Amino acid sequence: MKYSLNSKKVADAAHEWLINRGVRTLDIAEITYTLQREYYDSLTIEECLASVEQVLSKREVQNAILTGIQLDLLAEEGKLLSPLQEMIENDEGLYGCDEILALSIVNVYGSIGLTNFGYIDKLKPGIVNKLNDKSGPHKHTFLDDIVGAIAASASSRIAHRKQEEIEKKGLIPPSS
Repeated sequence: MKYSLNSKKVADAAHEWLINRGVRTLDIAEITYTLQREYYDSLTIEECLASVEQVLSKREVQNAILTGIQLDLLAEEGKLLSPLQEMIENDEGLYGCDEILALSIVNVYGSIGLTNFGYIDKLKPGIVNKLNDKSGPHKHTFLDDIVGAIAASASSRIAHRKQEEIEKKGLIPPSS
């Protein structure tokens, strides 16, 4: 029989692992809201939360969450081989695999997501800053970037949907 993992099991695990690492979907939605509020006067945190939930419903996103958190946990436990252990444990500046994993999320949502991710990665707003703090016992080398990518993707999703709404109302003629 061909191997197949139940999608609900993967989705539930990704959600549970985020919560266990101190990340709520509302935390991600707040970053999304911050990125988009100046462009859409009627934007609500509920819309942002719904967009985050849609991003989290994608299997590619769930896979990135599970992979990144697992690597962070292994680094905390000192269970990686050297020099990878030290690179992840210390979030070494030249180790960019954490950003590359996060970009796998952003790539689902286009170039706006990419620019939003760069902005989040630079400024580290909200929960991303908390996850990036190296003074605590937890290693979030991957998770801070993954959370930033989810917020950037949710933001991109909103931008695309709002553009569609504007065009449907006839406020901006469609491109030819």
